[in-house]
Amino acid sequence: MATTVWIVILVLAVLVATVVATWPGSPARSRQHRFWTRRVIGLPFTIVLVLVLAACGRATSEKTVRKLAGSPEALKARQEAELASRDIIAVWDAETPLTLGLVVLEDGCVGGSAKELFLPTGSDRYKIKCMMSVAAYFGADPRRMADTIDGVLSAGDRTGPRIPFNHEFHYARAVTDYYRGKAGDPQGPGTGEPTHLFGGTTLTLSWDQVRSGNTGQLIEEPRPCSPHEPPVRRCLNEPASTSVADLRREYGMVFKITMPVKNYFTVWK
Repeated sequence: MATTVWIVILVLAVLVATVVATWPGSPARSRQHRFWTRRVIGLPFTIVLVLVLAACGRATSEKTVRKLAGSPEALKARQEAELASRDIIAVWDAETPLTLGLVVLEDGCVGGSAKELFLPTGSDRYKIKCMMSVAAYFGADPRRMADTIDGVLSAGDRTGPRIPFNHEFHYARAVTDYYRGKAGDPQGPGTGEPTHLFGGTTLTLSWDQVRSGNTGQLIEEPRPCSPHEPPVRRCLNEPASTSVADLRREYGMVFKITMPVKNYFTVWK
């Protein structure tokens, strides 16, 4: 950032000097100005050009991205991130009333950009960054919504952070009461049927609306996989033959847990 500031200052200085040096005057003075411009402006301009070229650097090459993404350190970090996500899914499948039907994993590594002189985003600070997103889809009986959500809360009472919803979560209890017919809209009158429980930085639980008829919001199909090109890009749909619509036909409705995108491996410049 300091380098960028000094480059900007030098550029402005060169511009000011250029204006002063080329200000119109007598022919004799004009010749003197042109001579002065070549001698005085040439050096600062050269310095600015060298600094700009040095500061800009280069973006990480595709070859380097592939090499770093396939390094032992990256492979270990990738495996640990995936196993941690699969462990959470397994707990949800074993401890809650939900039935696991589909797991979607997307994993990608991107190279850092060239030096950003203006409006920096931070992408010039690393050589490579690898990120992973994981979601799991479950089937459930729409006629047992209250028992299902209450079962999730009971599982959270037992397991702790891997299921970040329990009976101490007032809004979650209000959702259960809503589906039992004991209370109105959990978010207030007129807000309608709920669609999710938000677990902060842990995960989000969302579901098909079952009381809203044909206008109810439904869990969408996962987006099509990006090109599968490990170790740089991976996309897994397990099982590949199963869709959200398949789960809905089999069980009646669909629940989904979405985990935050995890930055699991970074190599800094």
